Amino acid sequence: MFHRRGFAVAGVIGAVVLLGAGCEDTGATKADSAKGKGSGAAASASPSTDASASASASQAVMPKLVGERLLDATVLVKKVTSAPVELASAYRDVTLPADPTAWTVCFQTPAADSPVTPATAVELSLVAPGTDCPERAGAARQASKAPVPAASPTPDRTAVPVSTPVPPKPKKPQTPPPANDEPVFFKNCDAAKAAGKAPIRRGQPGYRDALDRDKDGIACDK
Repeated sequence: MFHRRGFAVAGVIGAVVLLGAGCEDTGATKADSAKGKGSGAAASASPSTDASASASASQAVMPKLVGERLLDATVLVKKVTSAPVELASAYRDVTLPADPTAWTVCFQTPAADSPVTPATAVELSLVAPGTDCPERAGAARQASKAPVPAASPTPDRTAVPVSTPVPPKPKKPQTPPPANDEPVFFKNCDAAKAAGKAPIRRGQPGYRDALDRDKDGIACDK
């Protein structure tokens, strides 16, 4: 009777051992299967995650540079593109200095938040420190000095009487007195002077060329 119980007990113990072993094998198999599925899912998820990260890294945007000093703006630009930066004065009549790093950015191309690539070229328009930005790039700093035409005076509409100038009367030419019908003859100038007729002009009675020594048309004038 003892041996049978002992056998029975032993058989029960053996069955329990076998059942436990079977359960452990089944749990281990399920665990290994789940682990394999997890590894496969992780492996399959890894390429898509890398592609998404690569896509987001390639979509760089231009930073806002307006209001920044050129020195600081250049640092920001180099983070998104390696292309050269072209500089210009915001005023067409102001020349950039040899070192404009302290100048301020007024206009930028591309605009802020625009997508860029490492080959995107950048253009910046600058003004000197303490100078206001123009309304548009390329405006003139100084106003034109062209003279403003003076306004024509308004004519006075008050009627002013204008006197008509009276031309001067022409002077009557001096004509020699009419000659007497009787001929007058003076032997010499002394005779003409004694008669009170000297000097004698050409055309007057008593005039003759012999008495007019200097031939000036006046006889006995000296």
